Amino acid sequence: MTDETPSPLSRMLLAHAPEDRRDWLRAWPGLEALLASHLAAAASAWPAVKLPPERFLRHLARHLPAPEAPADALAKLHAADLYLACACAEGEPQALLSFEQHVLRKVPARLGPLPGSTVDEVLQVLRQRLLLGVGEAPPRIADYAGRGPLRAWVRIVAARIVTALSQQGGHPERLSESPESLAQLLAPDDPERELVRAHSREVLSEALRAALAALPERERALLRLHHLHGLTMDRLATMYGESRSNIARHVAHARERLLRLTRHELEARLKLHGRELESLLGLVRSRLDLSLGGLMD
Repeated sequence: MTDETPSPLSRMLLAHAPEDRRDWLRAWPGLEALLASHLAAAASAWPAVKLPPERFLRHLARHLPAPEAPADALAKLHAADLYLACACAEGEPQALLSFEQHVLRKVPARLGPLPGSTVDEVLQVLRQRLLLGVGEAPPRIADYAGRGPLRAWVRIVAARIVTALSQQGGHPERLSESPESLAQLLAPDDPERELVRAHSREVLSEALRAALAALPERERALLRLHHLHGLTMDRLATMYGESRSNIARHVAHARERLLRLTRHELEARLKLHGRELESLLGLVRSRLDLSLGGLMD
């Protein structure tokens, strides 16, 4: 291939490959056929997942073996798993559903005997840690390089979460949000009716933190994913492998439970009663309804 114009797939890969890999790729015998076979394997493994070849090849370019790697390193990549990880990182709905059904649901059986609540916690943290980007960074699943099976890579991440749970008494990142981000659950962006004033922000954040801690893990995760990370009902339905209407009901129930628990906390902490408490809770409720309403129609 050194003396020929690269074929279409090879050309796409070369366009995105790091400069120090390009000569190595140009010298690769049968590169076009190898890339075609990788894409065919991905299509066979995940027929419902739709990802343009150029996006996969751009992703593959990020994870190319080093030139000094074994000669068959590129051929031995777990290309179908890499394809699924790339599609998940891009938020492709069928990829997220396939990841839930064929990867995440296989994790508990390989973690040994654990209480059901711990298993649920591990899966929730996995979803958040692997499938959500932070700021401008892509979701962490984009770091999977295809050197081994995707399930094994996810199990390693899950095992580390189990270790963190045992070392930190149960919930390492369950309630890791700052008081300011927790306050977004109550009143994001309301300058005209400022709910969280300086003197009460900490008390309200503590009340919300306590209310969230009292929620079942699944409800807490749904509220965090929807309100703090901005996932739509459609995206949540895909992640959890449930219908949109079911997820919307779960989020609504979690919201109502959170409001009830927040009421009790505010009564105890701010010594509010009657009209003053109802006014505050009415504003809390209106902010949550505004966030949810357009997505539950």
